[in-house]
Amino acid sequence: MQIEVEKIARSPSRTGRELQRYNLDRRQVVGCIPYRFIEKTGCCSSFSVVDELEVLLISSQKSEKMMFPKGGWESDESMEQAVLREALEEAGVTGQVEHELGKWSYKSKSQDKMHDGFMFPLLVDQELDHWPEKDFRKRKWVRIIPSFLEHLLFLAFNAGKILSNPDF
Repeated sequence: MQIEVEKIARSPSRTGRELQRYNLDRRQVVGCIPYRFIEKTGCCSSFSVVDELEVLLISSQKSEKMMFPKGGWESDESMEQAVLREALEEAGVTGQVEHELGKWSYKSKSQDKMHDGFMFPLLVDQELDHWPEKDFRKRKWVRIIPSFLEHLLFLAFNAGKILSNPDF
């Protein structure tokens, strides 16, 4: 897999819609929340303690707006492969794709069409110096404070309910 990562990292991002998946005229999109744990060791201890959680945000190609990596799920790849490809192309990271957090639907900003999105956590194990969209995006690791993490987890577990019920 390491050889393939390096090959993809030095190639341009996929473009076009020829392989794009659709379901009932809705473009199928995958995204991820790249994260890592920061371990710190105490002065008198040999154990490491997970002290902080960080998530990776990337800038939009067209603005400074920060977001999570996401993009089209293509017909020649599994959902997990699409998540890994988008994370590598847009953020320059690889890792372990975990269980699906949820599905959401949204209207395209550029077209009058709806998209279905699927979001996954990605435990990052490698951050590359070179990746396909390096010249177009900035990336920033952001520390998540414990109280915010509780709210984030609540939203992740209730995303479907919140999005489908405006009175939630």
